[in-house]
Amino acid sequence: MKTSIAIVDYGMGNLRSVAQALRKAEPAADVAIVDTPAAIRAADRVVLPGQGAMPDCMRCLGESGLQDAVIEASRTKPLLGVCVGEQMLFDWSAEGDTRGLGLLPGKVLRFELDGQLQDDGSRFKVPQMGWNRVRQTQPHALWDGVPDDAYFYFVHSFYVRPDNPAHTVGETAYGAPFTSAVARDNLFATQFHPEKSAEVGLRLYRNFVHWKP
Repeated sequence: MKTSIAIVDYGMGNLRSVAQALRKAEPAADVAIVDTPAAIRAADRVVLPGQGAMPDCMRCLGESGLQDAVIEASRTKPLLGVCVGEQMLFDWSAEGDTRGLGLLPGKVLRFELDGQLQDDGSRFKVPQMGWNRVRQTQPHALWDGVPDDAYFYFVHSFYVRPDNPAHTVGETAYGAPFTSAVARDNLFATQFHPEKSAEVGLRLYRNFVHWKP
């Protein structure tokens, strides 16, 4: 029986590229972009993507009528948050003083690096845009076959700061170390975009399809 994966369509997010990457990573999976609570409830696994500003993402999720189904899914099945989808899992964001879903304790903060010098003499830019290393701070099933310190693709101005350090499973340096992947029980989320991260991103997606938390 095929594993069914619901990519939540609430009007914000890089949905098609996430769907294409999941299908490429695991052709046997049944991947669908969904916009109804029933479809989220029926799926075996859920992906919460997000792009743009967190206030807009939270507003659109609330207006879509899908928020309760996402929260319900977070309690009962594997859920993967991507980019702003990771940030939305937390309590609060400094971006627009925005309340998140409160599924993980912690906050979302902005990089305060604009114009500061890097070691190579260039200046930090916000947003961080491009490839950067992810150090695996804890073992996890989604890291299986993914080399430690592998490069993933980032586009973001904000980052999560979990209240519980045990929820950090990946860390990246941009000015200073920040949490770039989190996990707890059946939740896993990344600040980077696996769908834009070549083979290591596909491997992480494949691991998600087969993950049994």
